[in-house]
Amino acid sequence: MRFTAFMLILGFSLSQGWAQGIQFFEGSWAEALEQAKKEEKVIFVDAYATWCGPCKRMARDVFPDPKVGAFYNKHFISVKLDMERGEGLEFRKTYPVSAFPTLFFINGDGEVVQKVRGAQDVNGFLSLGQKVLGLADRSEDYAAEYEKGNREPELVYKYVKALNNAGKPSLRIANEYLNSQKDLRTDFNLRFILEAATEADSKIFGLLIDNRSRIEALEGKEAVQQRIQDACLATMQKAVEFQSPELLKEAQDKMKQHYPEVAEGFELSSQMQFAQAMGDGKTYAKTSKKYAQKVLNGQPEELAKLANELVKNFGSEPDAMKQAEAFAEEAAKNGNKYQYYLTYSQILYLSGKAKEGRAAADKALQLARSEGPQAVMAAESFIKKMEGKGW
Repeated sequence: MRFTAFMLILGFSLSQGWAQGIQFFEGSWAEALEQAKKEEKVIFVDAYATWCGPCKRMARDVFPDPKVGAFYNKHFISVKLDMERGEGLEFRKTYPVSAFPTLFFINGDGEVVQKVRGAQDVNGFLSLGQKVLGLADRSEDYAAEYEKGNREPELVYKYVKALNNAGKPSLRIANEYLNSQKDLRTDFNLRFILEAATEADSKIFGLLIDNRSRIEALEGKEAVQQRIQDACLATMQKAVEFQSPELLKEAQDKMKQHYPEVAEGFELSSQMQFAQAMGDGKTYAKTSKKYAQKVLNGQPEELAKLANELVKNFGSEPDAMKQAEAFAEEAAKNGNKYQYYLTYSQILYLSGKAKEGRAAADKALQLARSEGPQAVMAAESFIKKMEGKGW
């Protein structure tokens, strides 16, 4: 599956509109089940309690993450249920909970696909989602019918949708169906085109654009924008995978033409991803500076992530480390939290600036004292590691 590469692409929020985490379903549990069945998706349920510390950490650190939001909003219907009040009390009669949080993945028939006790970090939560998609993959069932010669439109549509939900290629099946159709402007075929336009460098993407107004009338403007975004991201992923400047430009141009509201952030982010794939730290650092200015608007959390990415991928390159230091300093000053000063301290030490690094670490400890004992322990532990050069 291509999820790992896909998530690398979404490592940065491309615009304020995309810098969002999980969008939780606001209807009832019965409505969530109905929606899941209709869309052939799995429901992710955060079964939490208000007093639970790990629940709060996931709500604070994991669910708002742009990578998590992009992945879960695309593949799941997400629901939060307080297990001690409201619908949560009824829910736990059918789905028992013995620890908080418990993370359920439930299909539209109400069957548990996966159940995990305990909090996850961002990477663990993304890996869990990928595993669930594999468990819930129905594409093999539809493939068997298709290979037997079943070409009923509804079967083919479900097959394509199942392939897309599982992250598998679907263009061959979709093209075979569309090439057999005399009238592509029926409501069913327009909805099929929307589902099938998975890559911007495809014939079906052109059909989506040619019929955009009709599809928007059926499914809404946001659904079309989301498909354009996803298709351009998929083509950008191919450009990175095959190191193709031509594909990269095609993805950027099509985003600019058909979803201009987010095109600038997309262009900068895609240039960064391409530079990373090519091992070009100088271009990555230069582009990341523009990205921070144009897109991040001084957000300390995003600046700190960008600093860490520079260190992780180009820690031996002076231009990259200089830019990482600048991002970390800005994050620390804007956020004024101990964790940002710890990041700044570490980067200063890596750059050979021991005195400045210790000053930043001391500032981190000072701020940690106002945030609670756990923060103090984290800051003190970090300082001890630095003093022992074991970090």
